[in-house]
Amino acid sequence: MVFSRRRRNLHPLFVSLNMKNISNLSPDLNRFVTRMLRPLAAVVLGLLCSALTARAANRVLAWGDLNYDTTASSAKASRVAQIASGSFHSLVLENNWRVTAWGDNRFGQTGAPDQLRQYVVRQVAAGNVHSLALLWTGKVVAWGPTGGQYGDYGQCAVPTNLARVVSVAAGSMHSLALKRGGVVVAWGGNWAGQCDVPATLNNVVAIAGGASHSVALRNDGVVVAWGNNAQGQTSVPAGLDRVVAIAADGHHTLALKRDGTVVSWGTYGLAQCNVPDGLTGVVAIATGAYHGLALKRDGTVVTWGFNTAGQCNPPSGLKDVMAIAAHGNHSMVLVNERPLGQTSLRR
Repeated sequence: MVFSRRRRNLHPLFVSLNMKNISNLSPDLNRFVTRMLRPLAAVVLGLLCSALTARAANRVLAWGDLNYDTTASSAKASRVAQIASGSFHSLVLENNWRVTAWGDNRFGQTGAPDQLRQYVVRQVAAGNVHSLALLWTGKVVAWGPTGGQYGDYGQCAVPTNLARVVSVAAGSMHSLALKRGGVVVAWGGNWAGQCDVPATLNNVVAIAGGASHSVALRNDGVVVAWGNNAQGQTSVPAGLDRVVAIAADGHHTLALKRDGTVVSWGTYGLAQCNVPDGLTGVVAIATGAYHGLALKRDGTVVTWGFNTAGQCNPPSGLKDVMAIAAHGNHSMVLVNERPLGQTSLRR
């Protein structure tokens, strides 16, 4: 449910080590070199990333549902690389690969496991009551309800042999992983078939999860959706192509086209699919249960949909936004804050 429009600074999501050059070594030597080089690469890249961001801090802003301290985020983290929203909790991935979370913790969804401190985290995602972290090793870590407690639908039961993952996404009560090579794996609540990945689906480059449906974007710009279709959320509009990003939550879906326009389908009852007329220049999209967000090229944010909790009321004068996220009834943005006197690097 997150997309960033800036790629100038190093970001944990793009940290990877190409091991092709040692693929011809003996298995024992291969393992040794891999074990030695990867930690060294992590340290070097970490120092470089810290140096590049030492003169500029990012700030997280949130608005909407105030329950469980969900939106009290500005003092929680700085120099943030990525943001993610759950129904009543928030996650950020800082530039030092540390995961910070706040909000509702009744199910342990903000209690990031201690093991994360031992690894480089590349990406985070959040569902209703669970959280996901993608490690630099290609493994996935999940936390939240387990052991059959209320809210446990298996969304934290990461498949044992899951590896080579390049992206993760969280639906309300299910989880999705995109593997290298464009293969999608899903687990968790499956009452509407949201975890039944189509057997012919391949060449996927992006994934998203809603309340009870899942969405994938193929490398040819075509969108595929499966799961609950009671509100038309998996009925991809005929002829939709040239899509570059997707988002899903509740019972609706968003697609960002290459020309900067946004297409939406699914439940219309609360205006969550009523994309503002004339909206163009969009570079990123996000969606909550009943509202949508669009990040424009100029760093401003446009919102629409159900506004009962103020989730469509961004702070006055909001600008220089780098990334957006949403879930449930709250919205989040990552704002670029430059020290006084620093020249803008944007656009």
